Amino acid sequence: MYKSCIFDLDGTIINTIQSMTHSISLTMGEFGYAPIDEAHTKKFVGDGYRKLVERALLYSGDNELIHYEEALVIYEKTFQENCLYQVKAYDGMPELLKDLKAKGIKLGVLTNKGHDRAVECVESVYGKNFFDQIIGEGNGIKVKPDPAGALLMAERFSLQPSSCLYFGDTNTDMKTGRNAGMDTVGVTWGFRDRQELEAFEPKYIISHPREIQHVFE
Repeated sequence: MYKSCIFDLDGTIINTIQSMTHSISLTMGEFGYAPIDEAHTKKFVGDGYRKLVERALLYSGDNELIHYEEALVIYEKTFQENCLYQVKAYDGMPELLKDLKAKGIKLGVLTNKGHDRAVECVESVYGKNFFDQIIGEGNGIKVKPDPAGALLMAERFSLQPSSCLYFGDTNTDMKTGRNAGMDTVGVTWGFRDRQELEAFEPKYIISHPREIQHVFE
């Protein structure tokens, strides 16, 4: 029986694609580049904002990454102002989380989004202190797929990694769970397709939050 569920943020518990698409497009616009469409933003995110900026610049034609350092500063400021832009919970996720909480399952969020923005985003949708732990990028914790954040969360819950179930929507998430010794759940409503998730052989693949509830019955 799993005693904790640890969730990725973007593309897993909250649909944040509009906020990131809007912010990276505004950033690229500062250098005269065209907006980044949603489809490409979905491909660029998942490995932290530095990789998002790098991938967006390369896609826009800055092959030497001449604007990289400046773009990082601009994106951080822009995203701070727009991180709640059109964010919303995925269908069925609030119900799943409330059910797990009622069963005494420890709930955590582990994300490559900057920690302060992660807390702000999660609390805006689910309220303050709904999750038992939120860990975002920063404070010396290596970004996913390094397992450090997942293992730290298990330690804070006083649980073995094998007692934790890790949810995510990208290959980065599947690697994170595997690297931490946790069973993984690939969710298909996020930013990547089922084929990407299947390649990493998660314990479960679900297309709606209700499909995992039987595990906790």
